[in-house]
Amino acid sequence: MSTTKARHYQIYVKQIEALSKIANLITSGLYLDELLRLVVQVTAEVMNSKVSSLLLLDPEKKELVVRATQSISEAYNKKPNIKLGQGIAGVVALENKAVYVEDVRKDAGYLNRDIAKAENLVSLACVPLSVKSKVIGVLNCYTSKKHKFSKQEMDVLTALANQAAVAIENAELDLRARSAEEALTTRKLIERAKDILSQEANISSSEAFRLIQKQSMDTRKTMREIAEAIILARDIKGKT
Repeated sequence: MSTTKARHYQIYVKQIEALSKIANLITSGLYLDELLRLVVQVTAEVMNSKVSSLLLLDPEKKELVVRATQSISEAYNKKPNIKLGQGIAGVVALENKAVYVEDVRKDAGYLNRDIAKAENLVSLACVPLSVKSKVIGVLNCYTSKKHKFSKQEMDVLTALANQAAVAIENAELDLRARSAEEALTTRKLIERAKDILSQEANISSSEAFRLIQKQSMDTRKTMREIAEAIILARDIKGKT
């Protein structure tokens, strides 16, 4: 096998491994922030990228927010949110179409040219994160030298983004499910604590609720923590 063919084969194997890693994240059960960090790490590795970053769409504000990046630059990490339809990333998210820019330092459509110059970010490939045609963000890949991203490179980056989008969607659904479950548990605990107070102090349920609420504000603890303390005290009392 020639040196060139061997190199192409190694790149191909690396790309397949990266796609496999991202695919495994779909059912990983990782928390969202950890998952996002892994996505940018894997993307940077397979694309030999100087910086990879992931922005998620805030559907209410219609803005893209940087949620994960390899960059150690404070200026890059604190970049202002990008309005949907503005800048390279905003257009990619709006049109659900991948693009690449050969030199962001000179491109009028790139919103943060000063940061790009300072951080030596040159070429950019930006692909949408979409699930069933619904865009949830974008995945960026920067190089430190001018680079014309090939169709194969864009296809690989798009495949990574598609897999990542499904994993992110699953993680967000899981988070919402956990939050709903925790909210239900909290309500049940407060109801139980309210009944205990109502019985022991011979007061109405609404008065018991206000007492729990006041104690929460006075102690700067959550109402769930106050409720758990009331229930624990009742359980201990019942055992003595």
